[in-house]
Amino acid sequence: MMRTTTRTPTTGNQRGATLLAVMGMMTLFAIALLAIAPSVQYEVQREKELEAIRRGEEVANAIRQYVDFYRGQRLPESMEDLLEGLPQGTKKRQILRPSAAVDPLSEDGKWRLIKPDPETLARFAKRVQDYNNGVLPGNPSSTLNRYTIIIVNSVNTETELEADDDEFEVVTDNQPFIGVASQSRSGSVISYYGIDKHSNWVFTPLFRGNSGFGDAPGPGPGPRPPRPPAPINIPQ
Repeated sequence: MMRTTTRTPTTGNQRGATLLAVMGMMTLFAIALLAIAPSVQYEVQREKELEAIRRGEEVANAIRQYVDFYRGQRLPESMEDLLEGLPQGTKKRQILRPSAAVDPLSEDGKWRLIKPDPETLARFAKRVQDYNNGVLPGNPSSTLNRYTIIIVNSVNTETELEADDDEFEVVTDNQPFIGVASQSRSGSVISYYGIDKHSNWVFTPLFRGNSGFGDAPGPGPGPRPPRPPAPINIPQ
């Protein structure tokens, strides 16, 4: 004899209510994920930019050591020159870590080499001067002075800084350089010397003086990367 199972309206209602509750929780969870996604993306980008600054500062410091060693008569022509280090007896003294030779902001990881070009460096120098209340810091080493005379004169001519900022040649090897910059043309969440665009961040030993970090607007200053320091504003 076949037994017939009868579903009561109460059981069906309970199952329907449970399904609605689960769907409601999933909806709230999805909304929460959407709400925090921009914050997570911001933090990821912020950390990537901080790492780019740390590495760029290391490259700038390596360039300074290289130029000092050769008494201003020679510039590095590739990242390999810096990675090889400097002669010290029968060995080589390391001046740049391999990780610092990689730009975390560019697609291919290669730094754009900045030659001692008056136009490019004069724009950066003017931004540093504006950030430093109208005073352009000197060089941390007298051997660097030979590369700044023409640049300082260009700064004083009040050249239009924003013109053609996006039009630059990407050279990553076989060029004497006094600094590096990222190939990324994106805007930044961090302000470096008051500059909020990756490609305009020039990491060079020039115009360093005794500069330190600028406090971020808001609750307080941002974190500091390894020395040598450079002014940087981090929105909180």
